[in-house]
Amino acid sequence: MKNPFSLVSLVMALVLVITAGAGCGGGGFDSSKNIAVVAREDGSGTKSAFMEIIGLKGKVDPVGAIQQNGTAGVLTEVKGNPVAIAYESLGYVTSDAKTLKVDGVAATVANIKNGTYKIARPLSVIYQESTLENDICQAFLTFLRSSNAQKIISEEGYVSLLDDAPAYTANGALSGAISVSGSTSLQDLMDDLAVEFQKLQKNVQVVVTGGGSGTGYNNAESGVTEFGMISEEFDLGKAPTCTVYTVCNDGIAVIVNKSNPLDNITMAQLRNIYDVDAGASAIIKWETLVN
Repeated sequence: MKNPFSLVSLVMALVLVITAGAGCGGGGFDSSKNIAVVAREDGSGTKSAFMEIIGLKGKVDPVGAIQQNGTAGVLTEVKGNPVAIAYESLGYVTSDAKTLKVDGVAATVANIKNGTYKIARPLSVIYQESTLENDICQAFLTFLRSSNAQKIISEEGYVSLLDDAPAYTANGALSGAISVSGSTSLQDLMDDLAVEFQKLQKNVQVVVTGGGSGTGYNNAESGVTEFGMISEEFDLGKAPTCTVYTVCNDGIAVIVNKSNPLDNITMAQLRNIYDVDAGASAIIKWETLVN
């Protein structure tokens, strides 16, 4: 004999699933949850640039924000936390995270180059002018301005600033080592650039290490490394004896977990998520953004 309640049970189960989906913003996402605000560590150039661009320059993180050291930490947090929101260098964002449009504009190289995507910043090296008396340092800076470097920059998803750069000409007489330290947002790209430079200059070694933009400023200013990497507008007050060269431009992507149905966020909404002083305007729950 068939169970007379089987059809009723099936219908009730479907109703529960549909109701749960409606309350979660679709796809099982629970929009009633609080937003998990993820931020980079203090001293990060990405953090300084992001906060300045959205109008929160110099402010501390909101209470309860999850600070992550470096790009890998941010991406891991967003991948594993369904209610997280974060910001990170566009060149490092992987398919494990979902990138939001900002004010309706996608974070793409083309939109950064044409200026329509507003959350963008320079990635630069700083150095003392006397450093260029070292022939290897001068050659490396020349290489960074070459078409060889611009090809790598473009292939890695960054915005090249030199359309008609000349090819690099190797100097077979060069030998020795130099060092570059600082911003983790520029570190992987700089690693790739250093590898290519070393292929052309077979007797030269370029040692690249991270530490953040603060480390880049301090090490270049004090001469600990020949070049410092920074991922924000150059602040002369942090390294008064240094000069800056912008290697490329980079967008800062706003990212969420892939289960999040949100596609677009406004600059005003970002401010109200990241502003410690937002007060009554603070956006706390996803349901404010996800219908």
